[in-house]
Amino acid sequence: MAEKAEQAEKREYRMEELAEQAGITLRTLRFYRERKLIQPPRREGRIAWYDETHLARLRTISALLERGHTLNGIAELAEAFDHGRNVGELLGLGAPTEETPVRLTPEALADYFGDQATPENFAASLELGYLGTDGGEIVHISRRLLDVTAALVREGIPLADVLSAGRRVREHTESLADLFTDLVLAQGGRTPEDLQRLRPLAKSVVEAELSLAMDRRIQQDGQAPQRS
Repeated sequence: MAEKAEQAEKREYRMEELAEQAGITLRTLRFYRERKLIQPPRREGRIAWYDETHLARLRTISALLERGHTLNGIAELAEAFDHGRNVGELLGLGAPTEETPVRLTPEALADYFGDQATPENFAASLELGYLGTDGGEIVHISRRLLDVTAALVREGIPLADVLSAGRRVREHTESLADLFTDLVLAQGGRTPEDLQRLRPLAKSVVEAELSLAMDRRIQQDGQAPQRS
């Protein structure tokens, strides 16, 4: 069984076979290759060999075209995807985390955010560290952040504005993490294990203070005169 699975993973296609599997014409495949929408094939003499990664990319292109994306936009998405940081780098290669990463195909990401899954927003998400890559997949570092971001977009808030706010939140939370770390480790004999054990207390303080701050803001806005 393991040998068969390994053979399936290593399956390769000639150009004609790849086009047939992807449901496109040879002319279209050549066009995609010229536009660098897919990676160069492995060459063996004069024969070009394509693999499952190429097939997955071609199916992704077809899916994104069906969702209304342009080839120029897809090319920019592909370039950002190919140069994205590995998710292991984003997560600290095994550092402790309470967040659950989510594996996504580009078309699944497009389904989350519709016409706002643009190359610009995709690049901003990569830069912010919300998205990373793992082989042929996109990985969002946090299920909670993904769900909240999608919920805000459904409420009519532009994804670009949500990502900009996320960048500002990141700055504040880094400072809060530094503050709590210094508070704990400043006490004699404390270790990183103590910091990990006590992190729920830090989260509770931040959640309670944010809740109180939102109470004050809602009350202030409720008392403010309405603009005509």
